[in-house]
Amino acid sequence: MKKFLSIIILCFVVSINAYAKDMRFVQITDVKYDTANKDNFSALIRDVNKQKNVSFVVFTGDNIQKPDKNNLKSFLKEADKLKKPYYMVLGDKDVNKHKKLSKKTYVKYAKKHFKHNNTNYLFESNDVVFCVVDGSRDVFPGSAGYYKDSTLEWLDSNIASYPNKNIIILQHFPIIPPNNNESYMTFKPEKYLEILNGHKNIKAVISGHYGVNKEQTVNGIVHISTAPAPNYRIIDVMNCDTDNPEIWAEVKEAE
Repeated sequence: MKKFLSIIILCFVVSINAYAKDMRFVQITDVKYDTANKDNFSALIRDVNKQKNVSFVVFTGDNIQKPDKNNLKSFLKEADKLKKPYYMVLGDKDVNKHKKLSKKTYVKYAKKHFKHNNTNYLFESNDVVFCVVDGSRDVFPGSAGYYKDSTLEWLDSNIASYPNKNIIILQHFPIIPPNNNESYMTFKPEKYLEILNGHKNIKAVISGHYGVNKEQTVNGIVHISTAPAPNYRIIDVMNCDTDNPEIWAEVKEAE
């Protein structure tokens, strides 16, 4: 009888594991692309293409060194060599209306890597909802992040629309600073923090900007900050369709 019960339990566990979903994606941040580092960026793309079981790649801002249309076009030409779909986030170096690369123009050139032609957008992968949140400014841009009230209202409303889905937020400017660099800190983060604390299904916030690799868990949310390219992160979400997924993040460096 005990042997029979053990077999049933084993089959039950195997059955659960068989249906639990895992997923992997890659974060690349602060490439600051220009013609001077084209070869390094090409090497990074080749390295990422060697990784197995990747669902998508996300560039989390400061994708180009300066807001210039030709710079952006050249960046996209290289990034299009990725074998997986990729998404884009804006950083403080990406846009500047006074230099004729506004957010609207940026999205026009890279529209297939933004959803709904917007710099704030959602996409789903393996039962996880990803929220891309834009904290950049194209008028008087600066190194401090600024999440507008309208952006935060959009975020709060959309998270509330998916109460039964796990949420991962992708952005350039961390809301929990990985170090004490005051010039990089987000302007008035209190309302954003209220949103994070008001939803139990937010599992991670993934950022760049500070130039350091750090992971910290605050109120059950994993905050991941990643250093610039040629570093990149492989992020695994284990059991991503359950209430308690595990998030594993490994820093790699392109060879």
